[in-house]
Amino acid sequence: MLIHDMNAQECRDLLARLGVGRLACARDNQPYIIPVYFAYEPDRLYGFATIGRKIDWMRSNPLVCVEADEVRTHFEWQSVIVLGRYEEYTDTPEYKEPRMKAQSLMERRYLWWQTAYAANQVRSNRGQATPVFYCVHIEEITGHRASPDPTEIAAGFTSPSHMTE
Repeated sequence: MLIHDMNAQECRDLLARLGVGRLACARDNQPYIIPVYFAYEPDRLYGFATIGRKIDWMRSNPLVCVEADEVRTHFEWQSVIVLGRYEEYTDTPEYKEPRMKAQSLMERRYLWWQTAYAANQVRSNRGQATPVFYCVHIEEITGHRASPDPTEIAAGFTSPSHMTE
């Protein structure tokens, strides 16, 4: 397998296409990572959640990391890492426009709200979830792309039947 660096534009293109990844945050030297839906805009990822561990931890330490990947086969994949800073769009007049923008972008994704509300139901019997819109300001973005090497291609290891090998 050959591993190549992705340039910034290739990383941005992948984020714009995917819309799902894993968000990592940390508190008291303990990491935490969860799958998230996001909407991409240059220099920003927008997300939606309900109050829980992820939001509590990002409020206490706004430095976060997002990983998103696209895997075609074991030998063909792309992965992007975003280092950034969490900003919560509270339900206040000050954040009305960015909150509406985040919601508008998120609404382009099918069932964008479902995982947050489902997680809230598992966490409690509160019934009413508090919606939280947030932004991850991208401070650094890197990516890698894998492709099969000539030996793997000749051996036929690039076919979908070899995904589990």
